[in-house]
Amino acid sequence: MMNIKQAKQEIVDTVQAYLLKNEYGEYVIPRVHQRPVLLLGAPGIGKTQIMEQAARECKVALVAYTITHHTRQSAIGLPFISKKEYGGKEYSATEYTMSEIVASIYDRMRETGLTEGILFIDEINCVSETLAPAMLQFLQCKTFGNHEIPEGWVIVAAGNPPEYNKSVRDFDVVTLDRVKKIMVEPDYRIWKEYAYKENIHPAILSYLELRSNCFYQMETTIDGRQFATPRGWEDLSRMMEVYERLNKNITKEVMGQYIQHERISVEFAEYYELYQKYQQDYQIAEILKGKPSEAMVKKVSHAPFDERVSVVNLLFSGVRQAVREVVLQEEVLEKVFEILKLLKEPQEGGKLLERLGDYVDNLRMEREQKQKEGLLERREDRTIRKALELLENYRLLLKKESGESWEEAFDILRSAFGETRGEWEEAWDQAASSLECAFDFMEAAFYNSQEMVIFVSGINTDYSCVRFLETYECERYIRYNKDLLFEDAGAQIRKRIEEL
Repeated sequence: MMNIKQAKQEIVDTVQAYLLKNEYGEYVIPRVHQRPVLLLGAPGIGKTQIMEQAARECKVALVAYTITHHTRQSAIGLPFISKKEYGGKEYSATEYTMSEIVASIYDRMRETGLTEGILFIDEINCVSETLAPAMLQFLQCKTFGNHEIPEGWVIVAAGNPPEYNKSVRDFDVVTLDRVKKIMVEPDYRIWKEYAYKENIHPAILSYLELRSNCFYQMETTIDGRQFATPRGWEDLSRMMEVYERLNKNITKEVMGQYIQHERISVEFAEYYELYQKYQQDYQIAEILKGKPSEAMVKKVSHAPFDERVSVVNLLFSGVRQAVREVVLQEEVLEKVFEILKLLKEPQEGGKLLERLGDYVDNLRMEREQKQKEGLLERREDRTIRKALELLENYRLLLKKESGESWEEAFDILRSAFGETRGEWEEAWDQAASSLECAFDFMEAAFYNSQEMVIFVSGINTDYSCVRFLETYECERYIRYNKDLLFEDAGAQIRKRIEEL
């Protein structure tokens, strides 16, 4: 059994191994020995998402299909009669039009310019009876009907174990002996890393920190199948974020539309109300400004365990938001600075404004190409978009001074960039202050406790916080991270939380 992170790495390693070529340009592992990868795991744990991540990491194209949406005809093509000669005589023979799935691979190669990729077929063991033989042939021979999967394309298939789907078909030994089988299981600790990166709603993360056993549940009751999945939590998070922006009420009915497990959805709805109440009662924003009251410190230190953990997660959420914004802005400034460096020395055949426009256009085209190839991560996309916004503002600024020389125009850019950097440095100092104020409150309320373990564990899991602390030296983070022996203490506290 693997968790989803290990499964993704295994797919990345497999793709890189299959696509490695020798000095003659031939694949080191011949195509006949490149076994398709077969992922088997519970529904909703993120099998499709890791395929997108693996393709981006390997810089290859991705074509994804849910095979239950296909008929035999669309998968292997439609039959038609052609004339063929056998033994000197002409006969009518049945051939097939191009498979829709194979055709989509060639379409993808033409669109992206990438000749290698991953063909991902989901729900492969839930196909209809008429399509089942074609799927077995696909796994064994890498063909749909008469049409081969192009060379340089790695096959990954995914399915659910029989206990999750009554339509599941078992693979025979002959087929299993031709695939690379990976069993995947849900793991909240691993998903939490992804959740921080994708900015999952802090109330969900806080709740699951207390009830990690509710991260994934699949039960059969007299009322039917009830379930909570990572996919459900992520989709609920997106809806909660939009509802909050629109000032709409997030009811238990809304929760139940995504978390289709009655007990868990009702419990989370109740927790969400408490979470919002704690945010107001404990004046989290004031704490992060360094204005905690003694009454708040005393109140939280004597509060029930669930309430204390919720306050810790609220503090961490506030710190994380501040840090996330400044780290993103730092990445934007780095990208803009690289372009400004290219503009420092005067260039022949044009004005600085024109050259700046060329670099902006190139950056925009680079983003569009990566997006077309499917290789653009959400964070990188946001960084490039914000860099383009900033550079466009600089272009408008230079247009107002169109008569300036190259050196004078660059001085204008230098000054504008300096102002932007100054704003970023101010925000950076505020983020650092928020972190220190959070530690002040944590020490006053909990000191060297289980709650501090949860706080430090959040920092260690979050990409932005880790990057921030590569530059900002926080003495207390270093000390607590070392003294609390995070991994061992974290395992103990998670066990206690699950037993509550």
